[in-house]
Amino acid sequence: MKAILQFITLAFFSNLLLLAHDLITTNLTYTRDVSRILARRCVSCHATGASIPLTNYEEVRPWAVAIKEQVLSRSMPPWGAVKGFGNLAQDAALNQEELMIMAAWVIGGAPKGDPSLLPKDSSSSKPLEEPSTTDGLIVQTRGVLTRPLRTLGLRTISPGKIDSARITARLPDGRIEPLVWLYRYESKYRGAFYFKDPIELPAGSTVESSAPLQFALEVAGNKQQARR
Repeated sequence: MKAILQFITLAFFSNLLLLAHDLITTNLTYTRDVSRILARRCVSCHATGASIPLTNYEEVRPWAVAIKEQVLSRSMPPWGAVKGFGNLAQDAALNQEELMIMAAWVIGGAPKGDPSLLPKDSSSSKPLEEPSTTDGLIVQTRGVLTRPLRTLGLRTISPGKIDSARITARLPDGRIEPLVWLYRYESKYRGAFYFKDPIELPAGSTVESSAPLQFALEVAGNKQQARR
């Protein structure tokens, strides 16, 4: 009898633990809130057929805790640049509101929500089109422009991982133009960083990286040449 009581007690508390694991403590849901963030930031790489697809709740739910950890550490999406440094376009990194939604949804039990609230338009999951560019100037850590340059973006050439590298342009009048601050950047994840607006660099400008790095300033041209 004692053994039976112990078994019943153990089963009771095990069920309590299971219920606690599935306890929902948030009004945020996958269908209304999280699915839209994933469509904007993640599905272009994690589409159907990817090693880890994230296109529906059944695919996302087993990875919920891992997704929270990855986005909070800024490991995913692999943007690789510090937000607010330089006037960059097509910023794939989650903003602060999106980070808070993702974290609160997971901590609150990761509920699915009403399927009718799923976004009707999936066009936001498509990657944004990049401009056609070519290498205007290749720089090995530091270079001085001998002629004016109108740059549309910056492409890293050095392979592998870059822990931190601030790339700036010092103009002849002494002004500093921030270009890109690479942080935990891995070259395998992306090609170039493009600016929201072209940057005009006069002759005599010094372009340099705070860490050893080979990179190219991109100008308007044939995109295929920029990937040689």
